Amino acid sequence: MFYRQLGKIPHKRHTQFKKEDGSLFREQVMGTKGFSGTQSILYHHFMPTEVVKSELMRSYLPEFEETEELKHRHFLTSKLKQKGDALTRDYLLGNDDLLIGIIQTAQAMESYYRNGDGDEMLFVHYGSGKVETIFGTISYRKGDYIMIPIGTIYRILPTEKEESKFLLIESFSQLTTPKRYRNEYGQLLEHSPFCERDIRGPEELLTFEKKGHYEVMTKSRGYLHKHLLNHHPLDVVGWDGYLYPWVFNVKDFEPITGRVHQPPPVHQTFEGHNFVVCSFVPRLYDYHPEAIPAPYYHSNVNSDELLYYVEGNFMSRKGIEEGSVTLHPSGIPHGPHPGKTEASIGKKETMELAVMIDTFKPLKVVKQAKKLEDTNYMYTWIE
Repeated sequence: MFYRQLGKIPHKRHTQFKKEDGSLFREQVMGTKGFSGTQSILYHHFMPTEVVKSELMRSYLPEFEETEELKHRHFLTSKLKQKGDALTRDYLLGNDDLLIGIIQTAQAMESYYRNGDGDEMLFVHYGSGKVETIFGTISYRKGDYIMIPIGTIYRILPTEKEESKFLLIESFSQLTTPKRYRNEYGQLLEHSPFCERDIRGPEELLTFEKKGHYEVMTKSRGYLHKHLLNHHPLDVVGWDGYLYPWVFNVKDFEPITGRVHQPPPVHQTFEGHNFVVCSFVPRLYDYHPEAIPAPYYHSNVNSDELLYYVEGNFMSRKGIEEGSVTLHPSGIPHGPHPGKTEASIGKKETMELAVMIDTFKPLKVVKQAKKLEDTNYMYTWIE
C-alpha cells in the first residue's frame, strides 16, 4: 500500500511524544517480515502489552474430509443460517496457505479480535456497517473487499437490524495487489484495472483513553486465545506508515476486454502466497466478428479454481444461485455447461458478478461443508 497518516504523531519517529501531563505516549512499531516489510508506527495512551489474563481457548482450524473421488463440486451457502457475530465462521475449504469461509451476521462483535496468523479479506456480498480497528474506523457496503493486515485489532459492527454476509479468506501470507500491475516503486501502473484513487483507508480515528477490562480474541499458531487487557484496545492517538486496513469496491474494477476471449488472469485483483483472487464483473463481451464469448474448456494443470457467485446470470453455468460456491479441481478439465457456448455467441455483454480464488495447492473440503453440497454437480455436463 501507499503511505498514510491519521491522528497525531511526533515530528520524528522513536523520539519523545508527550501527553499534556508530561507522560509519554507508547510507540508501537507494527510490521511484516521482521523490520524489512511494510510497517506502520502507532502511538498508544497505554502500553499495548498490558494483559491482565491470557487463556488458551481451542483450535480454530477446521476438520477436513478424507480423500474422495476427484470431481467438480458445488456448495449452496444459502443453506447457512445466521448465528452469532463475525467471529462465528463457517469454513468451507482450505489448505496450508488459506482458509475460505462464510460469515453471516447481524450482531455487533462483543469481543475485539485479531488474527496473528495472517491477513484477512472479507468480501461483502450484502449488508453494511463499520469495522472498528486500532487504525481507525472503516465503513463497508455491498461489493467491498475489506483487507485487514495481520495483527490488527478490530471488531465488525453491522448496521442495526441488517444482516451482513461476507466471503472470507484467512490468508497465512500477506495479501497484496498483483505484482505485475505495480512498478518498481509500488505504484499501480496505467494498465492496472484499478488505482490508488479507488482504495479507501480508515476514515476516522476513534481514541478511547479508558481503563477497565476488555477482551481481545487472538488467533495464533492455529489456536484461539483470549487476552484480557486492562485498558480499551482502541487507545491509539495517531499512526503513520504503509500497513493498515483498506477497502476496495468491486464496482471500481475496470474489466480488461479484447477481440477474443481473455484468460482469467486479466480479472486478477489480489494475490497471496500460492493463490490469487479475481473479480468477474459486468463487462462488454469480445468483439471479433466470430468471437465465442463463453470460456473455452480448460484444464487447471496445477491449480484449483473456486468461484463464489454474487449476482447476475453467470454465462457459462446452469443451476447456480447467488451464494453458490463451485470447486473445479486440478487434474480434470472444466468449462461451460451444455448449450452455454452456443448461447453466448452474438451476445454483447454480461452482467455477472463473481469472485474467483485460484490456489496452487489443492483445496481440501471441510467436513461440515458437505451438508451444503449439490452432489449431482459433477454430472451436469451430460447432454
